[in-house]
Amino acid sequence: MLIGITGGIGSGKSVIAQELARRGYKVYDSDAEAKRIIAQHREVQAHIRALLGEQSFVDGRYNTAYVAQRVFADEQLLQQLNAIVHPAVREEISAISRQSSGYFFVESAILHEAGLDRLCDCIIYVDAPEDVRIARTVARDHCEAAQVRARMSHQQGQTCVCRQPSEQKKTIVLRNDGSQSIEALVDWLISQL
Repeated sequence: MLIGITGGIGSGKSVIAQELARRGYKVYDSDAEAKRIIAQHREVQAHIRALLGEQSFVDGRYNTAYVAQRVFADEQLLQQLNAIVHPAVREEISAISRQSSGYFFVESAILHEAGLDRLCDCIIYVDAPEDVRIARTVARDHCEAAQVRARMSHQQGQTCVCRQPSEQKKTIVLRNDGSQSIEALVDWLISQL
């Protein structure tokens, strides 16, 4: 069973995913794996170079700062970059899922935007109050609350999509407001699957 884990910044989706992995479940971190695919997949690299120029790689390494500067200033470029990377991630998840038995979790902040929700049998939406999410992100990233709010507003469209239960998919909302331990939340989550 392929299960998506998503939620807004500071919601705790990564902590939930880490606890699942600690318990022995297979967990695919989409963000980390997308970076690995970019670093290793020659065809993906060629498409990124064609889109953003040779500066997108320096000494064979992905120039994250340059790429971020370009794509976050131009929504169309961001969509084009995602159209290169997301299909490679989906293909890999699909292949792993076919070979897996039991629960296979996919963590992604942009589960719906990347089209990963279409692969999932169930979607877990990790949620927390805005003030809790801001405090967690400020502590984790050593940044200002205003910066976090700006990032949250950028994610708003995706977050709204996540909150709409799919008619075809089981959707579980996991409230991670700090009132329960992560272990207790994951115990409850597993009982719901």
